[in-house]
Amino acid sequence: MSGNDDGEFWTKARAHLVRYGGAFSPLIAESAAGNWFTDADGRRILDFTSGQMSAILGHSHPEIVAVARRWVGELDHLYSTVLSRPVVELAALIAEIAPGALQRVLLVSTGGESNEAALRMAKLVTGRHEIIAMSRSWHGVTGGAASATYSSSRRGYGPGLPGALVLPAPDAYRSRFIDSRGVYDWQAELDFGFELIDRQSTGALAACIVEPILSSGGVLEPPEGYMAALAEKCRERDMQLIFDEAQTGLGRTGNLFACERDGVAPHYLTLSKTLGAGLPLAAMVTTAEIEDRAAERGYLFYTTHASDPLPAAVGVKVIEVILRERLAERAAELGQRLKSGLQALQQRYECIGDVRGRGLLLGLDLVKDRRSKTPDPELAQRVARECLALGMMTSVVRGGFGIFRIAPPLTIAPDEIDLGLEIFGQALARAVH
Repeated sequence: MSGNDDGEFWTKARAHLVRYGGAFSPLIAESAAGNWFTDADGRRILDFTSGQMSAILGHSHPEIVAVARRWVGELDHLYSTVLSRPVVELAALIAEIAPGALQRVLLVSTGGESNEAALRMAKLVTGRHEIIAMSRSWHGVTGGAASATYSSSRRGYGPGLPGALVLPAPDAYRSRFIDSRGVYDWQAELDFGFELIDRQSTGALAACIVEPILSSGGVLEPPEGYMAALAEKCRERDMQLIFDEAQTGLGRTGNLFACERDGVAPHYLTLSKTLGAGLPLAAMVTTAEIEDRAAERGYLFYTTHASDPLPAAVGVKVIEVILRERLAERAAELGQRLKSGLQALQQRYECIGDVRGRGLLLGLDLVKDRRSKTPDPELAQRVARECLALGMMTSVVRGGFGIFRIAPPLTIAPDEIDLGLEIFGQALARAVH
């Protein structure tokens, strides 16, 4: 597609598409394979975002293609109460690899759905309704998930659900609890946050939902010990703990699940994005004790695509490939290569205030000056445009920060890591000068 066809494409797009997340990228994607996609002009573009942080095995992975082709022609979709072998196999596989005593699995389509399912169950089994989330969180745009999302997109939509309470996100770079020596007192910040929670609560605390690394909030990585302390705060208040591992789950951070680094097992774990490797598949996982109690009370979370066989079959293959190819270990190794390269760029460019994250989920924080740590979102957008012009897709998080979220597929090659770093360097040089 080119020339007049491109003009017609954009005319139709402007006339008929709802603008749901800012401006569309100025290209037309035609195909994708491996860690690249190709636009209408035949340009190959390195995908440093794994699509929407989802294509963890790259695009058109041959084993995923084979499974999808088989099941779309054999057993694609059923009434939601009708079970199939892929659904039960995937549930058993998730239960086998999940941390702690998580054994019961609900399969749905999106991360927002899986978080809604966990929040809804927590409210039912506790008989309470107050939900705590982080101030830079992203859990979805549906009712309950949106009420627990604070990184952006709250203005103009009216009140959220009753009982939505917020904790300060653990930002080791910009926290108000960093002292004059540069030491981050996260314990004091957490204590202060829960003091405010206790003053706001009406005595109906049900659950706390958190991302082990706050990806959409700017790749904020809580310090070691933070999650264990948070879990203890929840235990003290008889609250349930939900870990949203939509972007951190299944190997991206160097562990199969990011929460494993901290040795903390939640009451609920939600998966999406990486579970389907680009196809719409999500899971809510909980303990047998909690699920039994919810079932006794008539738990209802009935959606059109609950327990669909086609995406479930894909999910089985995704986990199989990740385990067989030891991709979590690979993410840790290549993530260190990528992080070292970004830190080298930090030595060259004063506008890079911080490099953070782990595995193949890293943040590059651009600032106007390092002393004030003032975010520079305009510079970040310029750098992103230059990256795209040079042949690499990147992601700048929302919320008024100049933070790149860097999340290439776990299948990325070392030379592709080096190419991505080279493009970042060229883009920074063009955007800064």
